[in-house]
Amino acid sequence: MRINLRLSAVFFVLLCLSVFASCKKSDPAVPVINPFSNGGSERNMLVVISDLHLGANLDYAECKNNLPALEKLLKQMQASPNVKELVIAGDLIDEWFVPATIDTYLGKDQADFVQRVAASNKGVFDAINSIIHEGNILVTYVPGNYDLTITAANIESIFPGIHQVRDDVLGLGTYSPADYPKIAIEHSHRYNFFCAPDPFSNQDVAPGTIMPPGYFYTRIAALCVKQGMPSPGDTTPVVSPNISGGESQDLLFRYWKTWFTTVNKYPITNKLDENIIVTNVNGFSGIYSVNDLIPYQFSPGGLLNVNFYNGIQDNWEARQTYCNVAVHAETARAIDSVDSNNETDYQAILQYFMNPDSDKRIVVFGHTHESKIVASQNLDNKQCIYVNSGTWIDRNPGNTTMNFVVIIPQSTDASSQTLVKLYNFEKETVSLMDEDFLRY
Repeated sequence: MRINLRLSAVFFVLLCLSVFASCKKSDPAVPVINPFSNGGSERNMLVVISDLHLGANLDYAECKNNLPALEKLLKQMQASPNVKELVIAGDLIDEWFVPATIDTYLGKDQADFVQRVAASNKGVFDAINSIIHEGNILVTYVPGNYDLTITAANIESIFPGIHQVRDDVLGLGTYSPADYPKIAIEHSHRYNFFCAPDPFSNQDVAPGTIMPPGYFYTRIAALCVKQGMPSPGDTTPVVSPNISGGESQDLLFRYWKTWFTTVNKYPITNKLDENIIVTNVNGFSGIYSVNDLIPYQFSPGGLLNVNFYNGIQDNWEARQTYCNVAVHAETARAIDSVDSNNETDYQAILQYFMNPDSDKRIVVFGHTHESKIVASQNLDNKQCIYVNSGTWIDRNPGNTTMNFVVIIPQSTDASSQTLVKLYNFEKETVSLMDEDFLRY
């Protein structure tokens, strides 16, 4: 009797599992999101991606594991009858994330470097070039800080026929797509003290250079990653404010604090006075030390000085003018916020929505690697939307990666809205992260 009861119990469990499995098989599948469909036949969708960080050497490039997914998404986009334009909003080519001890150009030049980038990322390059060649989707490139000095000619050499949007100075660009003048797309590094082009500093060492300090910051960080985030091989000297030095000395002390934080955040095994930073880019030709970058003083409270970027604290106003920044920021705020994503988000609102000379209602930035949509208003209390397009690097601690933005413009119908959607493609599955809409 006990055996029969056990057999009955087992039979009952198996029956339940069978029924449950049948129910699961009959359940409708979770709908697959097609981000590149507008539900009709019109080709009017804008897609924005940024911060691909395609490097020349996959041993240390920030985007390696995500390359197949990126290639797959690009092919899906190309197959869409609704996508009108793909905008690549900066940091397409990565000339910065190269360990400090490595010669970026391997003794050659930038033209050879970009060809190596193309070869190392062949699948993605083939996908983008196929879109360009087919001609149904316009591909537009806007420069970022990691591809700050990559020339238009060198971009054209690896993406023949690509549409480039650039300011009148190298390394910057802001884009409003044709027929959509209320939209502004830029990388946003022009507002960052460490990343905006700097044509004033280091001209005695590297004539014609525009490389900002963020370039050297990134070279050190890349070496730290290559060395496996080691314990520091040296101690960063501490300086103290020069109280009697005036505003310039106060700003240079703030600048020192930024570098002090950086060097301790990204420690390397090398001594700080060791010449390890191999350059040969954008006018620089020597091999330099970390100490060349960090402000120093010979006695506590004494005069602060620095070898590279000497006087950088005094020319931020001029740099902003050079970089076509509409609303200038105070130098102290700019130095203190170099590592703040919130400051970049604020700049989008300040430069476009709170600027009486701007009529933009939708602004897309990259640069921060923190994808988001933020609802806002302009000075006329009209609805505005800021969106950050995130990144495609393999590791993005605390944030997602494989992000992209889709904008579906409004029609002439008075009830129609311009839709802004933020997506994610992690695990090669499209997920809608956020969305907003407005009409202008």
